[in-house]
Amino acid sequence: MPGMGRRVLLLMPATTYRAADFLSAAAALEVDVTVGTDQRQTLEEAAPGSSIQLDFLDPAAATRRIVEFSRRFPLAAVIGVEDETTLVAATAAEALGLPHNPAEAARAGRDKHRMRFLLRAAGLQGPEFWRFSLEEEPRAAARQVSYPCVLKPLFLSASRGVVRADDPAGFLRAFQRVREILLRPEVAGKGGDAARFILAERYIPGKEVAVEGLLSGGSSRVLALFDKPDPLEGPYFEETLYVTPSRLPRETQEEIAATVGRAASALHLREGPLHAELRVNDEGVWPLELAPRSIGGLCSRALRFGAGLSLEELILRHALGLEVGSLVRERSAAGVMMIPIPGGGVLREFGGADEARRVRGIESVTQSIPLGQEIWPLPEGARYLGFIVARGETPEEVEEALRRAHRRLSIVVSPA
Repeated sequence: MPGMGRRVLLLMPATTYRAADFLSAAAALEVDVTVGTDQRQTLEEAAPGSSIQLDFLDPAAATRRIVEFSRRFPLAAVIGVEDETTLVAATAAEALGLPHNPAEAARAGRDKHRMRFLLRAAGLQGPEFWRFSLEEEPRAAARQVSYPCVLKPLFLSASRGVVRADDPAGFLRAFQRVREILLRPEVAGKGGDAARFILAERYIPGKEVAVEGLLSGGSSRVLALFDKPDPLEGPYFEETLYVTPSRLPRETQEEIAATVGRAASALHLREGPLHAELRVNDEGVWPLELAPRSIGGLCSRALRFGAGLSLEELILRHALGLEVGSLVRERSAAGVMMIPIPGGGVLREFGGADEARRVRGIESVTQSIPLGQEIWPLPEGARYLGFIVARGETPEEVEEALRRAHRRLSIVVSPA
């Protein structure tokens, strides 16, 4: 029976990649959906209850609007799909008496400087770190840090604005570059006070991994551990390949899971999806970042659980208090490639997709930026060119399939 008397509010900016997958999961569960977004939707008046416009930069006002909305359309769950929505999700769920993360935990997930303090206070391994305002004299700042270091915004995700500096001269170049990104109107408007600062951290060498998890009552469960086979050593940190299951030793995987649980507790996160990035080296496991949301882009399409549940359906079931069933990922290996942007300019050609799909093990090749649009690689870029998803018997098979498929693509970018 459509709706089953349950309605979920999905908070997502208009720029999200995730709308179709979450809406598909809701349709599979036959629950009603309201999309809370930062732009007015054309169907808002034609289909009452289908959407609501919210200001994610004003959690108090957004929460009041959601509470008022819920009087007419009662809500059973509020889910923040992207980083900029997690704080509103926390405050709105609290106001409605629904399971939620504390607002301060959501704020910590959006402030890498605050996160560093909390992780250090909990005794977790972490690098030296320094925070500088955009008005700081860069040469004075360069004398305070240890090298090599990494400069980054406090709130941006997907490695946007993250730059490595190996010496004071490199620090000055990186500081200016990150500063220019933060001064862009669309970035400054999204970050609020956090856009006034740059975080510098001592560079941590080692292998990088990503964890997809689920929190319930403060207890964390690892759903998937992704290896990142391509080295992420800088000067920029463009993520390309995610492959699961991990090829790390079992004891290392157990240490990663324990570290994620401790880190989530340090931030006081309690409910819902969790995405974590970590580095592993001879000194142990180093948490880099945690976010109270699921994996970004279309990367979740590499994950299936139990009898074929998508990650989005699993998240919805948990939020609605429905039976989740198995949280065990399917037995086959899987992976995703976030197709790299080869250079800045106008996208003129995205060819070879059909040839890439014919590679054994490739499940899908998706172009996410239309031809004719201007694109920029990291650290300035904010979008993915597309996604390739693969499955196979082993992680090695999956990695090779993704690389072969990528080689068959023809990406042409002309000067802007």
